[in-house]
Amino acid sequence: MRIAALIAGLLFCLGAVLDAFQTIILPRRPTGRFRITRLFYIVTWMPWAALARHIRNRKLREAAYSSYGPGSLLLLLVLWALLLVSGFALLFFALGTPFADAMAAATALGRLRTDLYVSGTTLFTLGIGDVVPRSLAARAVIVIESGTGLGFVALVIGYVPVLYNAFSRREVSVALLDARAGSPPTSTELLRRHSFAGGEEALVVLLIEWERWSAELLESHVSYPILCYYRSQHDNQSWLSALTAVLDSCALLISVAPGAASRQAQLTFAMARHALVDLGHVFRLEKCEARWRAHDGVDRLPPEGFDQLCSSMSEMGLRLCGDPQAPARLHALRALYEPHSHALADYLGLSLPRWIPEPRAKDQWKAVEAVRSQADSILKDTVVSDRAEAIRLHSEERF
Repeated sequence: MRIAALIAGLLFCLGAVLDAFQTIILPRRPTGRFRITRLFYIVTWMPWAALARHIRNRKLREAAYSSYGPGSLLLLLVLWALLLVSGFALLFFALGTPFADAMAAATALGRLRTDLYVSGTTLFTLGIGDVVPRSLAARAVIVIESGTGLGFVALVIGYVPVLYNAFSRREVSVALLDARAGSPPTSTELLRRHSFAGGEEALVVLLIEWERWSAELLESHVSYPILCYYRSQHDNQSWLSALTAVLDSCALLISVAPGAASRQAQLTFAMARHALVDLGHVFRLEKCEARWRAHDGVDRLPPEGFDQLCSSMSEMGLRLCGDPQAPARLHALRALYEPHSHALADYLGLSLPRWIPEPRAKDQWKAVEAVRSQADSILKDTVVSDRAEAIRLHSEERF
């Protein structure tokens, strides 16, 4: 029995330490199907997501999804702590419970309670001193567990701020996209709002920013996949919908728009797709992606919606329908990233953006644009009248 306790204790302790190292410290995607963290998220996320999908109220459903990310982090830390406490308790039990405890019982269960108590007070560095070790081996294990507990607390203190800093950096760009592409963001709205004079240069700058954002997303979310479960503050925004909208915009620019914007769109498209594909591999969604490639899912841009897209793009000066090969090029680009977007959206319970925004009764952007157009027209009339007055005065001076 002591040998079994020794083996189980070593497995618990080494498994928890190795899993915490791979999850927190290792700056790359961990490998292995039987990792504690991976099994924990499989066991907890599937029932939670299934329960959330059955909530009819949208706000309550989003609240349920949003609470999973922070809640799972706390539960994961508790799981690691329980594994360490149990593992060291089993090691003490394998040593024959070498402690002087006035409340200890003579039974095996009583001795195990003493071992759990000593292990818990040692791991969390309480140091009460009411139970005294009576062997050199027990003292050595206590010292090792004290160091492990101190390191565990330090990792927790450093781990949480890193997560929330990465989350904040991600959400800043997502929030900024609201004014650039609407809420929820769409590719046609993004291009429409950059159809002004000098808008191509502004669009290139935006695509450069999202190329870097995609690289940061790849680095942070592959290292800390728990960030994928963290939702945005607004229900109509998400990192996945923003990333997909940017990919849609890049696909349109590459397919139909020559110039500097299309060249930068190629770079942004490659980086954004790389991040999307790697995140799908983190959650092992290859089967879901294959199903979407087989056209089992809903097409975000069906053939009947392509004509509406053409009319929307023609208003911005992009001749999408003039080239008969444009639809084929666009479809080929969509096939490179949409299966991955759909697989992640199904897994995380997120919604993907539309290609064409839905008409809204109250659109703040259109209201601001109307005010700006009115101001421009007044300014233009003022400039014209000033020029006419200047010409009149100049003519009077000549005569």
